[in-house]
Amino acid sequence: MLARNAEPQLRKLAARFPAVIMLGPRQCGKTTLARHFVAGRYFDLEKPSDLQVFSGDIEYAMRQLNGPLILDETQALPALFPVLRSLIDESRRTNGRFFLLGSVSPELVRNISESLAGRVGILELTPFLYLEVAGRRAVKLETMWQRGGFPDAFLARGDEAWQEWQESYLRTFVERDVARHRLTISSAEVRRLMTMLAHSHGGLLNYSSLGRSLGYSHHTVQNLLDLLEGYFLVRRLAPYHANLGKRLVKAPKVYIRDSGLLHHLLGIRNMDSLFVSPARGNSFEGFLIEQIIALENLHTPGSGFHFFRTYTGAEIDLLIDRGQSRIGFEFKAGVATTPGDWAQLQAGIADGLIDRGILVYNGPRSFQVSDAIRVVPAKELLTSAARW
Repeated sequence: MLARNAEPQLRKLAARFPAVIMLGPRQCGKTTLARHFVAGRYFDLEKPSDLQVFSGDIEYAMRQLNGPLILDETQALPALFPVLRSLIDESRRTNGRFFLLGSVSPELVRNISESLAGRVGILELTPFLYLEVAGRRAVKLETMWQRGGFPDAFLARGDEAWQEWQESYLRTFVERDVARHRLTISSAEVRRLMTMLAHSHGGLLNYSSLGRSLGYSHHTVQNLLDLLEGYFLVRRLAPYHANLGKRLVKAPKVYIRDSGLLHHLLGIRNMDSLFVSPARGNSFEGFLIEQIIALENLHTPGSGFHFFRTYTGAEIDLLIDRGQSRIGFEFKAGVATTPGDWAQLQAGIADGLIDRGILVYNGPRSFQVSDAIRVVPAKELLTSAARW
């Protein structure tokens, strides 16, 4: 098993809380990490033979099971959460008793807020990060960028096997996970929406335009985006609002979170087609945004993530707000840079919007532009022990 960067955080949460919930998309490695970390009983609540253990008296079943418990896909058994609250309250000082795994954020967050507030530590696990695979395997950054980070897709033997995994994953999500919500929109239209979002990747989100294309209201599209975001497949990056006396864009930007899924939706099958694709720049931007946000969440929890854009076109691709300081990032898929590439970062510093700026590119050399602006190769940024 590849060591996951989230394990130290999981260890901290298990030492501080009676229960830990691990959220993340299906097939990102939650079960593997939990079973590696916890020497306890494991139950998959979407598996009938495991669910039957709790289908009668949940409290009785829980009391009979000694030691740490790993309960996978806990959104399948909402009645579990009030029972957990009672069991936890009987022995609040005993930590690391329950490990709850789930891939549907909205239902789980609602149950947590209603039953387990203050009793549970929350960890979001992403697909593989480049830092996790770069040291153990001679993996090129471009390989992960093209394939994405889902373990089975990343480790697939050949482009054809990678494509088959992506198609299976997408169909399972659309035909099973979305269908269980009994929406008025068909599975085919959900897939069409995801393809439209892939073509809008890195652009401003316009619910009305998407709704007109699908033949649905903007409210329906917004609800679907809530669902896709809840399954950790889509990210809506909010704009940063600063009082700079400038007209600012208010719409969020939209990204398909896993670059491999994005490329599958766009018909990009291999590295050669990625390098000639007009979506290459936006794809590189989204890939790095996901990697950076995941690392920031692990090392500096509580940071806010935004982009900045004015109506005149001034833009910073990613802005990390740490409360006392703000860092701006610009991304360039090319192997060389010019002063124009960091001009927006300079303007952001001059306006007091950000304190420091980093231009991330595909070249080999790291260098300082000024005391506050640095140009860094993407590979170095994602594997350096020193955080930005």
